[in-house]
Amino acid sequence: MIVFPNCKINLGLHITAKREDGYHNIETIFYPVPFYDLLEVLPATAEKKELLHQTGITIEGAAEQNLCIKAYQLLKKDFPSIPAVTIYLHKQIPTGAGLGGGSADGVFMLQLLIRQFDLTVSPEQLAHYALTLGSDCPFFLANQPMLATGRGERMEPAPITLKGWQLVLILPELRVATAEAFKGCQPRPPATSLMQIIQEPVEQWRNLLINQFEETVFLHHPQLAHYKQLLYEQGAVYASMTGTGSTVFGLFKSHADLETIEKQCGCRIKSVQLQ
Repeated sequence: MIVFPNCKINLGLHITAKREDGYHNIETIFYPVPFYDLLEVLPATAEKKELLHQTGITIEGAAEQNLCIKAYQLLKKDFPSIPAVTIYLHKQIPTGAGLGGGSADGVFMLQLLIRQFDLTVSPEQLAHYALTLGSDCPFFLANQPMLATGRGERMEPAPITLKGWQLVLILPELRVATAEAFKGCQPRPPATSLMQIIQEPVEQWRNLLINQFEETVFLHHPQLAHYKQLLYEQGAVYASMTGTGSTVFGLFKSHADLETIEKQCGCRIKSVQLQ
């Protein structure tokens, strides 16, 4: 069985308060993006005993930290009858880029194992497993536009569609650590809620819909601010960094000049039509 985990972008991101548990409360809108990894799970064999075979973009860090493995281990703990498996993961979505690719992989892994081994898991338990993997993982259970608050785990549907818009992602090699992005951020209540802002035409978002992490991340990585300006110069109606970075995206009404964007930014780009 093969599944195709997709990624997301953030439409606006406010850091609203510092919590007593050390986390921060946020307000953001997650929007699904049709840009995919490939994930397959097969029974382990004598010849292939490794738990994870990964191809495509290299993932830094120990394999044990991969959310696909963590998802398998979570279910294995509660369902010991699950047999040994071999996981094949082909990465196209960069990690540490604000796109939630690793989170999507983990959630799709949970769903794949539940179907493949006919496990009885309630929606509430599945949501608990997802949140155990990461704060933004529950979004990928819904995989539709959602307003997220709290740590990112409290969600409600967001009445927005960007169907037909061209999304251009600038995907630098740079990786921004979450701790680095939070360092120096000043939590504050937003002047206007995201639910109000997204009711405005996309053409009005430029001065209204902000990712607060740009305030700190752009100081340390000015090339990301340059990429955002480049997208506007090339005709983007709206541009922003997603999550804590490093991906910067632009929304275009008509066909963007991808060759020029790629040449001027000097790094990988990806273009998709939003659904």
